[in-house]
This record gives sequence, structure tokens and C-alpha cells, in this order.
Amino acid sequence: MLNSYPLWKYLLVLAVLCLGLFYAAPNLYAPDPALQVTGASSAQVIDEQTLARATQALEEAGIEHFGEEIDPGGRNALIRLRSADQQLVGQARLQRALGDGFIVALNLAPTTPEWLSDFGAQPMKLGLDLSGGVHFKLEVDIDAAVERRQEFYQNSVRRLLREERIRGMVGQDREGRVEARFRSEADRDRARELVADEHPELFLDRVEEGDNWILYAAMTEQMISEIADYAVSQNLTTLRNRVNELGVSEPLVQRQGRSRIVVELPGIQDTAEAKRILGTVANLEFRLVANLDAPESEKQEFEYRGEERAGMSEWLERDVIITGEHVANAQASFDENGRPNVQISLDSEGGTLMSRATRNNIKRRMGVLFIERKYRTRYEVQADGTEKPIQIPYDEKKLLTAPVIQSALGAQFQITGLDSPLEASELALMLRAGALAAPITFVEERTVGPSLGAENIRLGVKSVQYGLGLVVLFMIFYYRLFGVIAVLALSANLILLVAFMSLIGATLTLPGIAGIVLTVGMAVDANVLIFSRIREELKQGRSPQMAIHQGYDAALSTILDANITTLIVAVILYAVGTGPIKGFAVTLSVGIVTSMFTAIVGTRALVNLIYGGRKVRTLSIGSVKEAQA
Repeated sequence: MLNSYPLWKYLLVLAVLCLGLFYAAPNLYAPDPALQVTGASSAQVIDEQTLARATQALEEAGIEHFGEEIDPGGRNALIRLRSADQQLVGQARLQRALGDGFIVALNLAPTTPEWLSDFGAQPMKLGLDLSGGVHFKLEVDIDAAVERRQEFYQNSVRRLLREERIRGMVGQDREGRVEARFRSEADRDRARELVADEHPELFLDRVEEGDNWILYAAMTEQMISEIADYAVSQNLTTLRNRVNELGVSEPLVQRQGRSRIVVELPGIQDTAEAKRILGTVANLEFRLVANLDAPESEKQEFEYRGEERAGMSEWLERDVIITGEHVANAQASFDENGRPNVQISLDSEGGTLMSRATRNNIKRRMGVLFIERKYRTRYEVQADGTEKPIQIPYDEKKLLTAPVIQSALGAQFQITGLDSPLEASELALMLRAGALAAPITFVEERTVGPSLGAENIRLGVKSVQYGLGLVVLFMIFYYRLFGVIAVLALSANLILLVAFMSLIGATLTLPGIAGIVLTVGMAVDANVLIFSRIREELKQGRSPQMAIHQGYDAALSTILDANITTLIVAVILYAVGTGPIKGFAVTLSVGIVTSMFTAIVGTRALVNLIYGGRKVRTLSIGSVKEAQA
């Protein structure tokens, strides 16, 4: 029967539309402004007493709140606020009340009903230019990177002298140069040959002071500049990896100036976790436990340092076997006794160094040192009487474990002695994302609103609404009943587009809205092509049923050509673009697919329901008002 779909096609269109409505529905529920309290370390648990302190601080500040809750694991506490204007004030109050052991972050608490979220329906994420997000400005500690390299050279010179049994005192002078003092010129010249062979990049200088024969080894200015540039570049890559671990859509991670990095996380729902993951200098150092029973003549004070963890203290040698930079992969796991551990895989260089060190030190103990950059907050009273928080960075070192080396280790082994599966998971994530080449400091942290301003966004949305309204009026006026069908299909297209973007977790930005507007225009354009072909067929004397059939068939190839060409362009934009360009490409690609479905299949289903399967004398399609049956 001409222009009549089988029942299954109607049911298919109805099912797609119902699914679209279901997965687009969460966008109707606006999230609540909230404050999230998280422990500064994974071992910190949020309990009812901590939550009570937080709510009391808010009440004393006159900030209205409701819906306080602690997640089942005790990691986070969420306090919903009545007004978004009180978030910043509330954050400052809670941070002061709870202290440095907790991170207080601005958050958006979802209000999606359980009957939607149980089936994976979540609202679409909005970009930094629409709903805001978290903005970090980070300062890379270049001096620490240079100091770390200087310490490496110092330890290397000390090792060379020890292996060749050359007596000498190795340290650093005030200028940061490696300084080696010898009792004879022969020892100094022999040491110079060894250092020059091992590290030809260093500038070596020989000086005599009385009975001391001194060798200085210094880095050139070009080397220092290269180390600084490498530290920033490596941190940039590491931060990008960590952002990917957070699962943030369309983040911005870019270098700013000589030593700063800007990170913007649009629509982030867990800013406290983001700050901890980004800011943690999760580096490992593997060092041998010092042999305190060695003869006094072999002991040198600078070879050892004390570290503590849960009451355990050990003296570790200053020489580092390997650091976390050699970790190729890390996965949290459990040992045969059910205790948490981290399975480590090293790169080829790290495996070689670990094998060499452990092969020669069987039955000795090896310490695994975890180094983390943390901050103490100090409050300074300003001239106007207000208190300004000042963050003072410091390095916290934990001895994770110090097991006995039973056999030579290779590129794969495990770290044990962790407190909890959560600590193991977080350590594995840090190592997997990469170790920071130098510590970073948060010099600016803020939650930003729409970059164009709330008023500009309101006017922009209103102008889009006016534009769409004019399109609707034109379609109905010019194509009558077929115009109404096109408008219904256009509405279905927007629903399906929003639903699909919500389902895949895409982030909507202002360029994305531009993609939606373009998609709407293309969907209307497809209907115009179809309706124009139907009117052409009617003018040529074909019956209404045949005109509908021929109109859809003839316009199909033109619509496919136009949309596939645009889809190819969108794919190329996504492949080569970044940030907002990717957002535009994703929205445009999804919109092309949904518009083709609604413009071709959806409108055909409605037309068939109205006109198909029966004798029709006229079509309400505009200027061609009558046609012979």
C-alpha cells in the first residue's frame, strides 16, 4: 500500500522518541549549589563529628543549608546550600573551621530522581562558559627541579669515588656546585677523569686551597634553562594524563609564561578530588636502608636521613636506586593474604637499575619512600581587618615499606605495607598518570562563572529562542500542515540530540550551542527540500500519494550528499581541533545523525499516518493547494 509504513516502523520511531525523552529528562532538574568536604589524604575519614563542625560553622555565618550527607565510604561530605551566592563565603568559613586536614570545594549536587539515574540517565555537562567550573593556576617549582638534578650529580660523584676507592669529601658549595675535596692532586685528577667520562655535560674546575685539592662540577646556564623547560613540559604532560584519569570532558591544560600552567575543568562535579589528584607530587624513591653497623670510617653523615611512617623509622641511604619517573604502569591489587598492594611495572632503564642494585644487595632491606607536596595555611591580618590565608608548601615523606631483598628484582614487582585499598588505588593512579618532574604550587584557585556573563548568556539564549520561533512561524505559514509536521520533527530532533549528548557524557559549550543551531537549520533545510519536491511533483500533475512518494525518494540523495559532506568536515574538525572546536564538532556530528533520522524517517511516519493508505484529493502544503487524485 502506497505511503504506508508497517506497524514495526511506527513502533521503532515511537521507541526512539520515548528513549530520547527519557534520557533528555534529567536536564530539566537543575543541580543544587553545594560544598564538599574531603580529607586532604585518602586515609582521612569524614565522620558525623566533622560534619557537625561544618554545619555549625555555616550556621554561625548565617548561611542556609540543607540535605547534609556523608557518602558510604566516609570519603566525602556534601552540604547543599540555598543560594549559589553563598558558596564562596561558605567555603572560606569551612576551610578555616576544619583546618588543613580537609579540602573544602565548591560543588554542584545533582537532583536527578533515582528512577532516572538508576538507568544511567544523567544531565548533560555544561562547559566553563555556560555553567562554570574550576580554574587552577599552578606554579612549577623550577628551583626544586634544578636542586634535584644537582643532588643527582652529587650522589653520582660520591658513587664514582666510592666504587674507585678514592678518598674525598663530596658536598655542595654556596653556589650550588658539586664540591669534592681531596688530600692529593693525584686523587683529584683521577676523580676529574671519572666525572668527565660519566658526565661530559658538566663544567669542571680545579682549585687549590692550602692542603685541599678541590674539584668543582657545575651545570651550565643552558643546562639549567633546559632543566627548567623540561620540568614545565613534563608537568604539563603529567597533568594532562591526570585530568584524563579524572574523566573530565574537554579540559583545558596549557602552559602560561615561563613556569605556570593553567588548568580549567568545565562542569567538574568533584573539585576536591581534582585538586588532590592534580596537586599531589606522587613520586616514589627506592633507597637502600642504611647499614648502621658499618665501621665508623665508612660512615658519612650526609649519606643518611631519617623517615617515619606510623611510628616506624629508618635511616635510608641518600643514593636513590630509581624514582617514580621509571614507572611504566601501576595497578592496585591484593596479595595472597588479602592485604592491599600496588603492582609496579618499570621501563627498561628502571628495570636495569633495579636489577643491578638488588642483585648486589641481597638480604639487605630496601625502603620505598613516598614524597608528597602539602600545604600549611597561615592567616595574615590585612589593613582592613580581614584575614588573608597564606599557603606555605612543604614536602611530607612517608616510608611505605622496607622489606628484605630476598632475590634480584626486575622490571615487575609489588609495593606492600599500604594502609587501605583506597590508598593503594590512589597511589597506583598517581604513578600511572606519571610523576611530576618538579613540585607545583596552587597560586590561584577559583570557581568561574560563564565567561560571557550571565546577562549575555540570557540574551544569547533569548535570541536563539526568537530565531527558532521565527523559523517555526515561517514553516507553518508557508507549508501549512506539512510545516507543523516539520516543527514536530524539529522538536524531536532537539530532544534526541540532548538525550544522546547526555548519554555519552558530552560537554555543552557556547560553540556547541552554535552547532545545535546549525543542526536545526540543516534539519529545516532537509524538510524544505522534501516539501519543495512534493510541490514540484504536484505541479507536474501527479496524484498526492505519488507526489509524496516521489518527493521523499527524489530528495533523499540530495539530503544524504549534503549531510555526509558536513559530517566528514565535523570528523576532521574533531580530529585536528582542541577544546571548543571539538565541542562544536561533536554537537554537529550528533545533530547531523539525529536530524537525518527525524527529517527523513520521522516526518515520513507522520505524513504516512495522516495521508497514507487512503484516497487523498488535496495536500495542505502551501501554494499548491489542490491536486487531482
